[in-house]
Amino acid sequence: MPNVSTLTTEDPVLLVQLTDSHLFADADGSLLGLNTAQSLQRVIERVRAEQPQIDLLLATGDLTQDGSVAAYQRFRQLTEPLSANARWIPGNHDAWPSMLEATVQSRLLEQVVDIGNWRITLLRSNVYKKSHGYLDDTELQLLVNSLSEAPDRHHLIALHHHPVEVGCEWIESIGLHNANAFWGVLERFPQVKALLWGHIHQPFDQQQKGVRLLASPSTCVQFTPASRDFSVSSEAPGYRWLRLQPDGTLDTGVSRVDNFVFEPDYSANNY
Repeated sequence: MPNVSTLTTEDPVLLVQLTDSHLFADADGSLLGLNTAQSLQRVIERVRAEQPQIDLLLATGDLTQDGSVAAYQRFRQLTEPLSANARWIPGNHDAWPSMLEATVQSRLLEQVVDIGNWRITLLRSNVYKKSHGYLDDTELQLLVNSLSEAPDRHHLIALHHHPVEVGCEWIESIGLHNANAFWGVLERFPQVKALLWGHIHQPFDQQQKGVRLLASPSTCVQFTPASRDFSVSSEAPGYRWLRLQPDGTLDTGVSRVDNFVFEPDYSANNY
């Protein structure tokens, strides 16, 4: 598995995660009253200001809301100024055939990346026309192979759906439905250091069985933490950065755009 950069195993690796952008074919498309393309543009401007040298950009699902080729092409166009190697995985709102068409002759959908002293494995947890996630046998075997083939590297696993409860009652049922099988694989490989996901539109940072568990804000609307029912907050969109150290530790943080004013329009509930 070739490296995507010239980093050595002694170098730290800077990752940037963009997630849940929910773009439309129409550049004026909005979600709950928020123009998602404009929101993503503002987040990207913040990334450019704060992260001048990105080693790998991870887009962890729901890049689009309508699953159109035009929306994926817009995502590529908007993220191009970041000048970063990138990898995408689908979320529950994505359309796999359109993703394939929009990424032809690129490496955007490759699922295993060696970079620095780390291996990043990206899993496809989306289920056709369903909100919840599931890792089929092909994905679980890919995970086993990726972990087995690089025992001396530190590993970060990325997927769209949450594999643990996150404290929002309404969202728990649309997480990863075979999380036990997923964790059963991870427990066999102590080199797994971190899990990273999207889907929940809010930050999450905990530890479980020695693994760092991380989720991030959406680049568009945010879900209200600890909510019992579906609820969107007026909090600003943002992104997560991760600095992966050669010794297997990591530093990470969330950054949000400034001067953001938004009140969700539930009458336009097209989520």
